[in-house]
Amino acid sequence: MERRKKTMSSPTSSPLSRIIRLWQPHYGRLIIGLILAELAVCAGLIMMGQAGAHITAAAIGVTAGSLLLQIAGTSQIILRYADRYSTHDAMFRALADLRVWFYRRLARGAAAGLGFQRSGDLLSRLVGDIQTLDNLYLRILIPLASAVLTLPLTAYVWLQASIPAGIAVTILFAAAAFFLPFLATRQAKTLGPAILKAESELRIAALDLTTGLREARAFGAEDILAGRVTDRQNTLIKHQHALHFRMAIMQACSRLLGQLGIAILLCTLAQIVFKSSAPVLAVTALFVALLAFENVTGLSKAGLLTGQVTHAAERIMAVADQTHADAASPAELPIGRELELREVSFQWTAQSPYILKQANVTLRHGEKIALIAPSGSGKSSLAALLLKVAQPNSGKILLGGTDIATLSDDDVRSQIAWLSQASHLFDDTVRGNLLLGRTDLSDDALWDALERAHIASTIRDLPEGLDTWIGESGSKLSGGQGRRIALARVLLSNAPILILDEPATGLDADTERSFLETLNELDDQRSIILIAHRLTGVERLDRIWTLQNGQIISQAS
Repeated sequence: MERRKKTMSSPTSSPLSRIIRLWQPHYGRLIIGLILAELAVCAGLIMMGQAGAHITAAAIGVTAGSLLLQIAGTSQIILRYADRYSTHDAMFRALADLRVWFYRRLARGAAAGLGFQRSGDLLSRLVGDIQTLDNLYLRILIPLASAVLTLPLTAYVWLQASIPAGIAVTILFAAAAFFLPFLATRQAKTLGPAILKAESELRIAALDLTTGLREARAFGAEDILAGRVTDRQNTLIKHQHALHFRMAIMQACSRLLGQLGIAILLCTLAQIVFKSSAPVLAVTALFVALLAFENVTGLSKAGLLTGQVTHAAERIMAVADQTHADAASPAELPIGRELELREVSFQWTAQSPYILKQANVTLRHGEKIALIAPSGSGKSSLAALLLKVAQPNSGKILLGGTDIATLSDDDVRSQIAWLSQASHLFDDTVRGNLLLGRTDLSDDALWDALERAHIASTIRDLPEGLDTWIGESGSKLSGGQGRRIALARVLLSNAPILILDEPATGLDADTERSFLETLNELDDQRSIILIAHRLTGVERLDRIWTLQNGQIISQAS
């Protein structure tokens, strides 16, 4: 199982092949859907062939049995329904699992580089790119497999009617089914990525407009933000128009090839240019060609979708490649809770400057320290390193004397809790925001955390107490109340080390001082790292760390 997971996420494979391997739990359903689709194609070809033979027989006064025609017609209806149901059900299940996999990979790196990505772009990948991948199975693989099956079957029927005409029609069919989609695929290499990029940029602009509308109105910038949305929309429409124009040309060419094939078979039936000694076979070949060419008309469109599918897979796998692998054989969680940075150097990318350069510092158990540095100096990077969502370029981070690189992510995060400067409150109840899916906490534990965060009395005064809905991003609460609920959520973790990353950002001066005074009352069994760009004077600290030229300087408070 472990080896299979590694193979699935191996960055050496192509993105599309990695996506297909992620669908492995659904291979059975996907294969059944493919088989049903092929059977439906066979039933349709038999039905059309038998219909042509019966019409010819009736025209020349010959009686022909209709049992095979009835069976083929009934089977085609049943199989077509089963095919559509099975293929779409399999694809929906595969995409649902892919979304869960993507979200989990995203969550593993959320506080690191992925957390600094634009939310609109991540939304585009989670929704748009994954949805685009249904084209891979439903509109590319299934029709292509049907065309591969149809070619030898129809070629045999056409050659029976007339060898020269059969060769010509077979060549036309192969051109419509394979050559035109190949040309479309080459053209789609630029248009597909351009469309996905334009869709992503439009989502980002729309998200900026909706989330920043209050500030935009305050500064009279609504028209500017709306103009950005319109510009992105026009760009997307331009690329979509170019794609649809090429689709129309390709489908026109495909239909033209089909009409030429039909014309050749009509000439064969009329004994013009091409000769056939058996009219029944000529009509049968004509009816089969009508269905066969109709079935492959959409393949030229599928070729143009290939560019979008390929680029969507690349964008999704780019997220997977940014996350790190957990320790294969994690060490046991140590008893000690002392944190130590030993010769740690770190930079986010090879092009960005070093935030830490061979830094050394120690946080003893129960200590309360503040890390002070100007905004933009990379203070929050320390939280990413301690939470194992980023890894140092060199050096070690020790917890109780054990390198956290050898510990499992879950073990590390059970010991270190994090309150960020933008802690999110979900569109849920107070209870739901505190629990975040946990089922092991009683109401007494929730109230205790709220008491320690100095927000319990406010929650008791709400109409439904813990079950009060607080709105999107805690919109029904004040900024200070929302921050205290986030603090209570952190306290529920019982982690012995708390990282408070600019916890009072956005609060007014009085609320900020009150919130920081609350932190002073936390028990001495917790170590606290308060990350800030300045101190207010109410903090009770053991030491102060300053970040200077990649070094962490520690001094007594």
